[in-house]
Amino acid sequence: MVIEIKIPAVGESVREAVLSQWLKNDGDAVKKEEPILVIETDKVTLEVTAEADGILHILVPAGTTVPIGTLVGSLSVGDAAGKADPGSRPDASAMTIQAATPPIQEPVPVSPGVSLPSAPATAAVPSMKRDDDASMHLPPSVRRLIQEKGIDVAAIVGTGPAGRITKGDALLYLESQAAQAVAPVPVLDKPPVKEVSSPETAEEVTVRKTLTPIRRRIAERLVQAKQQTAMLTTFNEIDMSRVMALRDRYKDAFKRKHGVALGFMGFFIRASIAALQEFPEINAYIDGADILYHEYYHIGIAVGSARGLVVPVLRHADRMGFADMERAIASAVDKIASGKLGLSELEGGTFTISNGGVYGSLLSTPILNPPQSGILGMHKIEKRPVVVDDAIVIRPMMYVALSYDHRIVDGKGAVSFLKRIKEIIEEPERLMLEI
Repeated sequence: MVIEIKIPAVGESVREAVLSQWLKNDGDAVKKEEPILVIETDKVTLEVTAEADGILHILVPAGTTVPIGTLVGSLSVGDAAGKADPGSRPDASAMTIQAATPPIQEPVPVSPGVSLPSAPATAAVPSMKRDDDASMHLPPSVRRLIQEKGIDVAAIVGTGPAGRITKGDALLYLESQAAQAVAPVPVLDKPPVKEVSSPETAEEVTVRKTLTPIRRRIAERLVQAKQQTAMLTTFNEIDMSRVMALRDRYKDAFKRKHGVALGFMGFFIRASIAALQEFPEINAYIDGADILYHEYYHIGIAVGSARGLVVPVLRHADRMGFADMERAIASAVDKIASGKLGLSELEGGTFTISNGGVYGSLLSTPILNPPQSGILGMHKIEKRPVVVDDAIVIRPMMYVALSYDHRIVDGKGAVSFLKRIKEIIEEPERLMLEI
């Protein structure tokens, strides 16, 4: 039995995909549920697994862009697995003929000073390339010298009768070659300096690579956000002292009970949801002449990957506890790394949070994720001098940024939204008391 391997459908809007990589080679044995290929679309990267145990036959090479549903390979299962595919296997008769044909022996070069075993009389001296009759009638002493030294007869000028080569001609040729081989050695007071190519003479290397579907989609959406929204960004800073102390106090107990680490993202998700409830326009978007207000909170978490930025969505994040959020984020990161994140896990976000601080960013301007109207940017925590109760103290501070669509969100609402997040993070007890 032969099972066809086709590019699977990953969403109604996706029409084609790139066969990014074959994880197995043609002719390899694969197990059921074992990943065999990776595909990339403009929204997600996925692994395709084998439907049964069998032998893989590849029909479409990696790097090819194909429509959804295209046949790219097959699995030979059962009796078919033992039969070679004529289109992908060498012909048996050709292999037999090739094996029976003796290999062609290459001539072995003769090193100077090495005597060769006696050869048949028909063997000619390899170095004798001269065509004229005079050069073929060499005295035995000359012939022996040429054979010992490996001299090319055509390079020697004969001065004997009728242009024949004498032993003196051969010796003179050897002396001239030795003189050319010995170069004068300069006397230096210090070691020679290695010459470095100047910028003008250095080789300029350019590598051209085709944009992946995900990278093309990212580019399109970023340009769309700049061209189709009135994007503006407001900034603030947050004293992380109390939330860091709270996390340090309970992180071990949290890990023991829930099996997952307690990070800062859960605090910011909770704070964002509280602020979105007060400023619903930031959880809405413009649809033509209307504004659509979401009464649910699907929070997208921007995650960097080798193939580009991916934003998995935590659906109904307002119903999640800290442990649920941390588990969901960890699961999404693992799926992104293994190429198993589904398209449904990327759709439907109403607000996005991006943490550039994990890469060391001190401050940045996040770009909207259309059609959303707001995105929160977190940054690295850095100790800075701040004024508290008229005294200068050192505190762990974080800059935060809110980019928003000014068509729907006024400056007052955006600033107040970010201030509300600052208040909650600086006094995390508000999360428990819902104030």
